[in-house]
Amino acid sequence: MAWFKRTKKGIQTPTDQKKDVPKGLWYKSPTGKIVDAEELERNFYVSPEDGYHVRIGSKEYFEILFDDNKFKELDKNLDSKDSLKFVDTKKYPDRLKDAQEKTGLKDAVRTAVGKSMGNDIVVACMDFSFIGGSMGSVVGEKIARAADYSLKKKLPFIIISKSGGARMMEAALSLMQLAKTSAKLAQLSKAKIPYISLCTDPTTGGTTASFAMLGDINISEPGALIGFAGPRVVRDTTGKELPDGFQTAEFVLEHGFLDFISHRKDLKRNINLYIDLIQNRPLREKELA
Repeated sequence: MAWFKRTKKGIQTPTDQKKDVPKGLWYKSPTGKIVDAEELERNFYVSPEDGYHVRIGSKEYFEILFDDNKFKELDKNLDSKDSLKFVDTKKYPDRLKDAQEKTGLKDAVRTAVGKSMGNDIVVACMDFSFIGGSMGSVVGEKIARAADYSLKKKLPFIIISKSGGARMMEAALSLMQLAKTSAKLAQLSKAKIPYISLCTDPTTGGTTASFAMLGDINISEPGALIGFAGPRVVRDTTGKELPDGFQTAEFVLEHGFLDFISHRKDLKRNINLYIDLIQNRPLREKELA
């Protein structure tokens, strides 16, 4: 019986002898599938069991899109200011500092230029881990400057959206970024420079109301949440029950707001394929085969 029942009570293990399971060895998807972290990384951060696309940030997207992960980051030292002296549960500068320390990022977007399948592209990628990917003055400014770089160098421009919307701590200054980024994209359109918008999970609020839906090609990853207001707000406002899959990428595609959905492993190939098609130039057959 001693095998199944302690003969002594109050047994304690010294702290230095306690064994912890290292964090990050396993990932559990929302459907309950357990995946080895290294296998997940090899599979472009997609669960091989159920195809669930795990949320990733600019670091991982740059690894996926740029050849050999080589790129030049643009305007990397821009950071936000507290023009409105905003305070909620904490002061805005303190919130920024906390986010910077936790993520190692300056703000919620990184912009870079580099080769993808041999040709230069400009990429702006949002990071949801930084205050929910919220769009403040720095996000708008970096996207605008990246668009200017793309215009000057005549390079295709890609924005990877992953955001909860406008940054409330910057109020109207945040909302101004919708108009600024949209105006820059209009300049690209006039110059016939391709702009591809990739909507990832989640793409909501002011992001959806501006650059995320203005691409020459609007694409997404499977299962991504895409919308303006959240499902609960829509349901309470309309007083109606929402259909199954409401605001998923598949639902949005079916209703004509997306051009196609791409598995993450095919992302680099598909983006470059559509750049070749938009620019009416020969396909890079060897790379795209």
